[in-house]
Amino acid sequence: MATVTFRDETATGRPLGEWEVAGLPDRMTVRELIGLRVQEEVARYNARPGNRFNGLVRPADAEVELNGYRLREPRRIDWERQAEIAERAFLANGFFVLAGDRQVEDLDEVVDLTVDPGLVFIKLVALVGG
Repeated sequence: MATVTFRDETATGRPLGEWEVAGLPDRMTVRELIGLRVQEEVARYNARPGNRFNGLVRPADAEVELNGYRLREPRRIDWERQAEIAERAFLANGFFVLAGDRQVEDLDEVVDLTVDPGLVFIKLVALVGG
């Protein structure tokens, strides 16, 4: 069984957060890893709902804030819906994923977690006016 480390960084490499999930298969697709990451972060939020969600992608009806999203009111978030949003964001280059020292580019690409146990997620921010 493998342990994966999920780490968020800025485009300049500044770390924003990190956590681990243990007991995983040795090999998983990028799609499965994104879904797992989203499921974990939504479960943490749903355990203690508040006005702020720090996750990979923005929930519906939330406003973007520095390193997170502000909800109009605390509510439960559906992790499956968030995973769908995350998959679309990945395909639209809203964020990219590094496994070890390489960028993964396909949702169906398999990552060997015994070789690349650390995944770095880098969100891309749209430039104003461009």
